[in-house]
Amino acid sequence: MSEDDVKRLIAIIGMILSGAPSLFAQSMTDMVDFSSDAYTKAEMSRADIAAAIEKLPPGEKLNLSGKALNGLDLSNMDLQRVNLQAARMMRTNFSNSNLDGVNLDSAWSLNSKWAGAKLRGASLFQTQLQGADLTGADFSGAHVAGDFSKANLQNAVFDKADLSPNEANQSMGLMRGTFRNSTLDGASFRGANMHRVLIEFSSLKGADLTEANLDDAELGGSNFDGANVHGADLKDADFTSANVSGIKNLKDAKNWAKAKGLPSNSQ
Repeated sequence: MSEDDVKRLIAIIGMILSGAPSLFAQSMTDMVDFSSDAYTKAEMSRADIAAAIEKLPPGEKLNLSGKALNGLDLSNMDLQRVNLQAARMMRTNFSNSNLDGVNLDSAWSLNSKWAGAKLRGASLFQTQLQGADLTGADFSGAHVAGDFSKANLQNAVFDKADLSPNEANQSMGLMRGTFRNSTLDGASFRGANMHRVLIEFSSLKGADLTEANLDDAELGGSNFDGANVHGADLKDADFTSANVSGIKNLKDAKNWAKAKGLPSNSQ
């Protein structure tokens, strides 16, 4: 895929997410032919990528933006010097690989494996990770404005990550961390910016939300049994239909009384 093709793909994604009239009723995945070569085949092998990284001059990065890397086993690799913007990596295995600081904006990686992957300081804007296995993945300090719906994020780390939308620029819609029907049991969001994050009908059993900013977050129908919200900012957070009976340190949270959908007897 050429640089122009990548730009066109990103523009189309932006149109879809902005709710352009002809696309408004359709979801992002409805617009993609997942049976096409672009989402089923790979343009390079693991060996090709490893060799290309090895040959990189000091300070340079391997540009794989827009590349089809579907189904590859890229586990246990150091990929810090790779650009994966708009890459297609369906069912690709990144388990235990190091992608610290990597650009994954607009990448597609549905039903893929990222267990134990390091993504500290990475950029995941418009990144599609629905149905992925991200068990224990580390997103500390990352920019996370992608879709993790139906993903397994058990024990994942989002400490000091930014999951909030850029409200100064919504030309492509409200891009934010999105978790629908996701598993976040034991996940850590300590000090994370979760302003306006969407976490609906998800499980956050035992999650650590200490000092997280959850103002205006949409949390409806999610399970917070055992989740720790000590010091978290809950101003206007919407817990409608959520299970908060076992939530911990609620009254040690900031603005807990201004949250929506909490029972009056919450402890």
